[in-house]
Amino acid sequence: MSSFWSLWIWVFTLPVLVLCLVLILWNLKNYVGVPEDETTDHEVDGLKELNNPLPKWWTYMFFATLIWSIFYLAAYPGLGNYKGFLGWSSSNQGIKSLEESRQATQLALAEGRRVQLDLENIKADEVYGPVFQQFAQREVLDLAYDTEALKIGQRLYLQNCALCHGSDARGQRGFPNLTDNDWLYGGTPDKIKETLLYGRKAAMPGWEAALGDQGIKEMTAYVLQLSGRAVNEKDAEAGKAKFGMCAACHGADGRGSIAHNLPFGAPNLTDNIWLYGGSSAAIEETLRNGRYGVMPAFKQTLGEDKVHLLTAYVYRLANPEDLR
Repeated sequence: MSSFWSLWIWVFTLPVLVLCLVLILWNLKNYVGVPEDETTDHEVDGLKELNNPLPKWWTYMFFATLIWSIFYLAAYPGLGNYKGFLGWSSSNQGIKSLEESRQATQLALAEGRRVQLDLENIKADEVYGPVFQQFAQREVLDLAYDTEALKIGQRLYLQNCALCHGSDARGQRGFPNLTDNDWLYGGTPDKIKETLLYGRKAAMPGWEAALGDQGIKEMTAYVLQLSGRAVNEKDAEAGKAKFGMCAACHGADGRGSIAHNLPFGAPNLTDNIWLYGGSSAAIEETLRNGRYGVMPAFKQTLGEDKVHLLTAYVYRLANPEDLR
C-alpha cells in the first residue's frame, strides 16, 4: 500500500473514533431542559414521553466497543501500513509465485511474525501429514478402489482440478475429459502421476503459412475422414498427400502418440474425440493457428503424497470397474 492511501486510512479512521467518543459523552448529559424521569409534555393517545437517560449497561457497552476498537487497531493491521504490535497478519501479501510464498513463510517464522495462513498450513501438515503418508505407502491400483482413499482423492480433485476439468471430470473445450479413458500422455498410474507431478506443455504449430488456405481446407478434409466423417474425396486425397508433416507426432495412420509410443502428447485423430472441437471450422482453426495447452505441475503445491492419492482418484474416474 502506498503512503498516500495509508495516510488516507489514518485520517478517516482516527477522527471517526474521536467522534464516537464525543457522541457518547454528549449523550450522557441532559440537554432537553427537563429533569430526568419527568415528562416532556409530549403526549399522544394518552402516552406521555419521559426524559429517560440511556440504560447504564447500554452506555457501558458503547464504551467497551470503543475501547475494543482502539485495542484492535493497535494490535492488528487496520491502519494503513501499520502492522500492529502483535505482529499478526492473515497471509503474506504481494506473493506472485510458489517460491516467493516459501521465502515469505520462512522469513515470517524467522522474525517471529504470526501469519495466520502459514500457521494453519503448518497445523494441517502436523495433523493430516501422517494420514497422507500412510496412503502413499500403498499402490495406486489398490487406492483406486478404496472407499476412504477415494473420498480424500475426490476432495483434492475438487479443490485443485475441477476448475478446468469440471466437477464431473468430463472436461470442457481445451481441457480433457478424464472419464473416457482417452489419454494424450498415457493412462497408466505411473503416467497419470507423472502428469500430475510435473505438468504438461503441449504445442501444436500453426500451418497456415506452410499450407495456405487451400491446403488448410484439404488437410481439414483428410483429418475429418480419419475420424470416419463423410468429406469431399478430392480434398481428402490432397490432404493425405500433405499429412506427412503431421505424421512425426500423430503417426502416419493418425492414431496419435500413445499408439506409437511417442512422448509428444499428440491426440488420436481417428477416434472422433476432440479437445478443441471436431467441427470443420474448429479443425481449420487448429490447423491455422495451432494450439498451446498447459497443465500445471502439482509437485510443489500438493506434494508427492497428495499427488499419489489424486492419481488413484483420476485413474478410477476412467476405470470404474475393478479389473485387478
